[in-house]
Amino acid sequence: MSNTIKHRFEKQLKSFVDSLSDHVATEDSQWTIKGFIDVYKNVYTISSDTKIISKILEIHIFPKILKFAEVEGYNLVLAQHQNYYPDLSFVSTTNEKIKFAVDFKTTYRLDNPKYCNGFTLGSHGEYFVNRSSKKNIQFPYNEYLGHFCLGIIYTRAKNATIDETKRYKIRQLQSITSVIKDIQFFVAEKWKIASDRSGSGNTANIGSINNISDIITGKGMFSKLGENWFDDYWMNYGKITITDKTGQTKKLSNLKDFVSYRKGNVNLIVQKNDKNKKVKK
Repeated sequence: MSNTIKHRFEKQLKSFVDSLSDHVATEDSQWTIKGFIDVYKNVYTISSDTKIISKILEIHIFPKILKFAEVEGYNLVLAQHQNYYPDLSFVSTTNEKIKFAVDFKTTYRLDNPKYCNGFTLGSHGEYFVNRSSKKNIQFPYNEYLGHFCLGIIYTRAKNATIDETKRYKIRQLQSITSVIKDIQFFVAEKWKIASDRSGSGNTANIGSINNISDIITGKGMFSKLGENWFDDYWMNYGKITITDKTGQTKKLSNLKDFVSYRKGNVNLIVQKNDKNKKVKK
């Protein structure tokens, strides 16, 4: 039953994001946001900083998301704090046990347009390991029937002349260069687009794959293995030491070694509470 509800929500969300391109882009695929305006009707261009672009994109589509939630019968709960997961919690108006986590993910295409810069998919720390934990999460992880990314991939206007110090009048709006173009939306369950590497060096974040076609179609490293493998791998990430044939040890940090471990092909030691303990099959 829960899978049926999840698949229905995913289908609804994908149908919704298919309509967003017309909302955010002009006929020639330029971003419709040109800048911001003051009370004197001066227009200032937007910085090309990725964090600024991401936040404005989220604000730009938020009224549409509110309408989507209302139409489909969900209350929208925003993250209580800035570092909380997820960005949005969709809670059914008829059954509060039906919840979905949706995170905004925004990134840009690289010079090779088949690839994007990648993004993080949430923490693999306390709330991910302890599924009933309320630390840094809006609702406990195990209360969500599904965990989705509402993603935005765009191309930066590299060759355009963008003067962030210049002021424009409203009548000059059309002459302002958009800082991004070719905006593409996607929806994917986060486990389907996950990689086996950390998404950042100083925090416990799960990294994404960066092949755009695979992201759009949900063909990440765990997509054929299943969500249970994704959970198992990231719950144990950084907690397992592999002993190779020469007696050398290393931290388990790739999916190939992890699969071998689960199939019993390598000798492993799990570190727990600062002590090494042999794994029992």
